[in-house]
Amino acid sequence: MLGTSARLLRLLSLLQARRDWTSGELATRLGVTTRTVRNDVDRLRSLGYPVDARPGVAGGYRLGTHGALPPLLLDDEEAVAVAVGLRTAANGSVAGIEETSVRALAKLQQVLPARLRHRISAFQSYTLPMPSYGPQVDPDVLTMIASACRDHELLRFDYRAHSGAASRRSVEPYRLLNDRRRWYLVAWDTERNDWRTFRVDRIEPRTPTGPRFTPRALPPDREITARVARGIGEATWRYRARVVVRAPAAYVRSRLPIPVEVRPLGEDRCAFEPGSDHPEMLALYLGMLDADFTIVDSPELVDALRKLTRRYQRAIDASQQASGPQ
Repeated sequence: MLGTSARLLRLLSLLQARRDWTSGELATRLGVTTRTVRNDVDRLRSLGYPVDARPGVAGGYRLGTHGALPPLLLDDEEAVAVAVGLRTAANGSVAGIEETSVRALAKLQQVLPARLRHRISAFQSYTLPMPSYGPQVDPDVLTMIASACRDHELLRFDYRAHSGAASRRSVEPYRLLNDRRRWYLVAWDTERNDWRTFRVDRIEPRTPTGPRFTPRALPPDREITARVARGIGEATWRYRARVVVRAPAAYVRSRLPIPVEVRPLGEDRCAFEPGSDHPEMLALYLGMLDADFTIVDSPELVDALRKLTRRYQRAIDASQQASGPQ
């Protein structure tokens, strides 16, 4: 069983990790009685930590605000996760936080025990960041949108679509998602009366935020992420094609660079509908499937394949001549 001081730190850590706890839950986690939990809560209060209590059957405890600043309590795995996250953020998709992330990581390493410093130092020494070419978003825009989601406040912004068309939108914001260096907002568009997904790097917010709204019933988080993934894969491209591949659907999904709906047509055949602004780019991706395929209803893509075939054949011929007798 933990000693009193260690137990108080553990109790404080639990109160930081979740908003509401019942006394029974805390007692189970700490391996003590509910009476001991009450006594420990009183000790935390005497040290300046505001712990709010809610009476009744559904009552419990919650760490309040406006008291002494609680120490940041992290177990070993949490500390490593924070360090890895800060290292990743230094080369991430949020503009302007690279240097801040490095400074925060340096401060964290100063207070870590030696065994954790060694683990994190190995991660830093043998990890190389890739150059960042993707779009970056303003951290102030991200935090403002997140606050509007939390407070259920209407969000107004100017938006630039994939086609370049500009519009002014008024939405009820609900969720932020990050996928392959891009940030997306899932919101209810009040003018179009439907759910919409917006690229955050194309949003120019108009302040202040609007009035509060009554939240709508949301689908499960897993369904939201699946819907956004489908939307990313089915963006409004200039060129689209239907491709039948002589390979299992699972194999084709594993070879595609972005999530696209792949429909099985049998054990060793499937179909999907990729899109791109350039048919040549589609042709290149199809070549990397490493499987035979047939193109349906896309003469532009067929022409692009024909052009690439002639170019590759010229390269083969020239390479064979260059490697011949000198």
